[in-house]
Amino acid sequence: MQKFSLLAASALFLVAPAMALPPPLPEVAGKDAATLQAEMSEGRINSDVATAAYLERIRRVDDAGPTLNAVIATFPDATVEAHRLDRERAAGAIRGPLHGIPILLKDNIEAKGPVPTTAGSLALKDNVTGRDAPLVARLREAGAVILGKTNLSEWANIRSNDSTSGWSAVGGLTRNPHALDRNACGSSSGSGAAVAAGLAPVAIGTETDGSITCPAGVNGIVGFKPTVGLVSRTHIVPISHSQDTAGPMALTVRDAAAVLTAIAGSDPADPATAEADARKTDYVAALADRALSGKRIGVLRDRIGGRADIATLFDAALRDMEAAGATIVEIADSKSGLEELGDAEFEILMTELKADMAAYLASLPNPEGPKTLADLIAFNKAHPEELRWFDQSLFELAESKGSLDSAAYREAKAKAARLAGPDGIDRLLAAHRVDLLVGVTNGPAWTTDLVNGDHYTGPSASQLPAVAGYPHLTVPMGAIEGLPVGVSFIGGKWKDAEVLAAGFAYEQVSRKRVAPTYRAAITP
Repeated sequence: MQKFSLLAASALFLVAPAMALPPPLPEVAGKDAATLQAEMSEGRINSDVATAAYLERIRRVDDAGPTLNAVIATFPDATVEAHRLDRERAAGAIRGPLHGIPILLKDNIEAKGPVPTTAGSLALKDNVTGRDAPLVARLREAGAVILGKTNLSEWANIRSNDSTSGWSAVGGLTRNPHALDRNACGSSSGSGAAVAAGLAPVAIGTETDGSITCPAGVNGIVGFKPTVGLVSRTHIVPISHSQDTAGPMALTVRDAAAVLTAIAGSDPADPATAEADARKTDYVAALADRALSGKRIGVLRDRIGGRADIATLFDAALRDMEAAGATIVEIADSKSGLEELGDAEFEILMTELKADMAAYLASLPNPEGPKTLADLIAFNKAHPEELRWFDQSLFELAESKGSLDSAAYREAKAKAARLAGPDGIDRLLAAHRVDLLVGVTNGPAWTTDLVNGDHYTGPSASQLPAVAGYPHLTVPMGAIEGLPVGVSFIGGKWKDAEVLAAGFAYEQVSRKRVAPTYRAAITP
């Protein structure tokens, strides 16, 4: 094709009528959803322009620039949907705090449109189902704009013990925006990195054990794992029906509460959600600056590890909670009696993975696609690009497990439920007469190593609430060498509103979120 010469272009410019250039897109990085909503209400911005700004930022920061690889795909009708919602606003029909707000979905969550739901695997690269997961339908009803899909640890990090968090065959490696050589944790790696980098104000992640809270913590944002059964799991690629849940990842606790208000609710197709309609509430309305006043907070002191720098941040967070009116209660024996919990949890995850994955794959409309875990194992063996960096030993172990009726599974399920719930969180709350538990969510992000896999050795508060199915919130509490560390708030079953309110009150007095710098590496 002949190129248009500069001389010809200049001549055309002289004779062509003057055309007004479109106004520059607004800067959206660092803006939370509540701020965007206020600007839309005041007429300073609209959803169409905001959506275009986020799409441009994805092109500029995620696909080029630092190349975070946080977003796998965007929806081609996002700006059309945003324009429609702007017309609704102009007509006075505002659906709520998410009206016109762009949101990203982890790519194990189905959404209608031409974008497949891959779980990061080439085996599902053409998995266009034409279905909205119920939580996505609820987001649309609340007025959110479904912007795109985020990268994840492939199969939500359940394929191998030697995996690298944030890597998938479909999306490549997600990078941490605070230092590009550092890991974004997983499995909701892309959701955490994207929100931190301002590619969307909010995103949805999923968690089985730590997959919302860890990537939220290391990327320096808020992440909330709800009570299992508050949010539907239908049309989400599964691991474990005992522990899986979706939840919000956001810049602020208020935004997380707004998203949870939208997505919570019962779903006839997911029996675990039978109580959700009766339990859900307006989680934003439940927030209060003084929510910690008079509360007794149990400190999981024996779970923070031996690092003095982490302990310093944590102690400062506890002082902030005291300043907000809380009474701090030290707990030195939170691990006592729980030594068998890890083995029981692992047996549950392996057994349920085999059964739950088969049920999900059988529901897909593609008759030629994989239908069982054994099919996925065979696919990976036939596609060496899938196994380049790590194996599928956990898939193979899960395939060797018995059914959900096996004695080993039933024994593990009963033991795990008892240890994590009545003998775990419930016991700690009652014995120490505390309202909530707090701990350290994560250590600083480790250096990503595709050859050797993850080497995360920092503290983690995720296991007890994950296995019990209880709510767990992480809020930024500072950074070490610019790498964020989060503080965890954990409550009893269905205490989601109380946990969010406590984290919100802490957030108001601490304000510890730090903006990413996109450093290539941390060097002396």
